[in-house]
Amino acid sequence: MKYNPNEIEDKWQKHWADNQTFAASNNSAKPKYYVLDMFPYPSGAGLHVGHPLGYIASDVYARYKRHRGFNVLHPMGYDSFGLPAEQYAIQTGQRPEDTTSVNIDGGVDKEGNKIAGYRKQLDKIGFSFDWSREVRTSNPDYYKHTQWIFIQLFNSWYNKNTDKAEDISTLIAVFSAEGNLNVNAFCDDNIPIFSSSEWNAFSSDEQQKILLQYRLTYLAETEVNWCPGLGTVLANDEIVNGVSERGGFPVIRKKMTQWSMRISAYAERLLQGLDTIDWSESIKESQRNWIGKSV
Repeated sequence: MKYNPNEIEDKWQKHWADNQTFAASNNSAKPKYYVLDMFPYPSGAGLHVGHPLGYIASDVYARYKRHRGFNVLHPMGYDSFGLPAEQYAIQTGQRPEDTTSVNIDGGVDKEGNKIAGYRKQLDKIGFSFDWSREVRTSNPDYYKHTQWIFIQLFNSWYNKNTDKAEDISTLIAVFSAEGNLNVNAFCDDNIPIFSSSEWNAFSSDEQQKILLQYRLTYLAETEVNWCPGLGTVLANDEIVNGVSERGGFPVIRKKMTQWSMRISAYAERLLQGLDTIDWSESIKESQRNWIGKSV
């Protein structure tokens, strides 16, 4: 019998889509299994060979676990927010929202070129993704959660006595009752000692400046990698031989006031937590190095 891949692929991919074959159930008696890929950045160039190289391996494993009786959650999404989308929009004179949407869903670009779109390309390969759980990091429904997380951090302080973050209102209550002499917090260095009467006499602005020295997110002047050509701060891994990985622009060290987080307060808890998860030792070691606890 003659093998016709186009006919077979179209038939079964339509069947999978119509029947939500790969949708993970929220309420299932089956054991759960989670297979997560790194989300691609949806550029106008479309998929490159590195995408299916990794996705095929994880898809094979997701299918294997389904056949073994697991309720497999295998989602896909797009890392579509930030510098790459901004720069592409600037270079082509288009809105980032428009170019990102076309790159994902397909359509026609500014020059009239037809763009297949990442979704269509991924589907053509036949991956078993649960598209009902698609994530787009440029979607307000997604990044509202990262904004919410920032607010929770801003309204929290780290209590060393309880070894956890607590609402900033509990710290205000301590200041009002007894000052800050006995407060054991992960905070700025060299904060002046004040009594409860002094705290209550401070103006609202003075109190807020003090609280900012205790909050988990705070403003600080730090030395950063500033790229004038891109108009933004870059992480170390975005710089290659002294220039930006994207665009090849010069990068300088510069002091800037920006939001910082007291994430190092969690260093020991993060390290201990690695011992409780079923990851390979090589991955755990890379995480330990990334946490980078100073001793």
